[in-house]
Amino acid sequence: MAEKKLKAGIIGAGGISTYHIEGYLKSDVEVIGIADPAVERAQEKAEKYGIKNVFSSYEEMLEKCPEIDLVSVCVPNKFHAEISIKCLEEGKNVFCEKPPAMNASETTKMVETARKTGKILMFDFNNRARPESQALMKYIKNGDIGRINSAQALWIRRCGIPGFGGWFTQKSLSGGGPVIDLLHMIDLALYFMEFPEPEWVLAQTFYDFSTNPDFKGPWGIPDVEGGIVDVETAAHAFVRFKTGQVLFARNSWAEMNKREEVSVTFQGTKAGGMIRRLFGRDGIDETAIDECEIYTMENGHPVNRKIIVPPDEKMGRERAVINFVRTVKGEEEPFSKPEEAIILMKIIDAIYSSAEKGEPVKI
Repeated sequence: MAEKKLKAGIIGAGGISTYHIEGYLKSDVEVIGIADPAVERAQEKAEKYGIKNVFSSYEEMLEKCPEIDLVSVCVPNKFHAEISIKCLEEGKNVFCEKPPAMNASETTKMVETARKTGKILMFDFNNRARPESQALMKYIKNGDIGRINSAQALWIRRCGIPGFGGWFTQKSLSGGGPVIDLLHMIDLALYFMEFPEPEWVLAQTFYDFSTNPDFKGPWGIPDVEGGIVDVETAAHAFVRFKTGQVLFARNSWAEMNKREEVSVTFQGTKAGGMIRRLFGRDGIDETAIDECEIYTMENGHPVNRKIIVPPDEKMGRERAVINFVRTVKGEEEPFSKPEEAIILMKIIDAIYSSAEKGEPVKI
């Protein structure tokens, strides 16, 4: 008997949903529905990808397409927890965009619901799915790096504010600025460090250039006249773990940097390593330079090894969806586990809390 073809539904028809749809199609999953209050936008995606059903709400999609097995949640951060929990309770496996939720408390409720329903919940930490990341993880798991004592996680931009006054810049909808928006490198560093338990965080946020149009990003996100901009534009943080390991994190949308950098560097007891993407112009992939290296000592000499992997301009976004599908099918181990998302969000919460209080915060 032929294996049943899985069916997926997409909630949210914004730009990021494209990667989800294409990842499903490459996994031989049938995308049968897409829901968005902006129905015209959903209709455009449906026509492009041959999706039969378009809905104005995810509730209607769940009701009228009960055969859906997989759901992608591609909506503003505020709604991640509510929608994911509802879909899990309806018996769907859920792949939710980053960040997991607005805070650790909401994330914990999502994870508990997945555990209770027995369904799979994964988050789109796509940088874990990049070929460079998976190559480095093989060295880490093989014991070639040793214990990673320290790591530095950067996602920094000079001109990268994603529109003024939209949901990205409203704390009530987004949860914050670049700390929560660009948390990928913090997550990737934790992934390499194998998620030690955090002990305390010291952080500072900055709000420079938050109304300066010269610092807007190049993605074509429209400004909203009279809209709110109440999130940070940059943050620096230091995390200490109960194991004695440490992590430095730096995130910015608008800061006086030479160029956009997306990187994790780490120092282990046997070797160090680095994964980095440099953009020539903020946010424009065709100018990117990708690097993946290991640093060690051999025969009394420092040795730098360059790891060569196939280029992935989509930075693991499609591969992360494929991993979700294969996890549901039992064909692959998940690149991300729900419990890890709780640790990540506890650190994000503590970064904001430390910056607000002006002192270290215990977790």
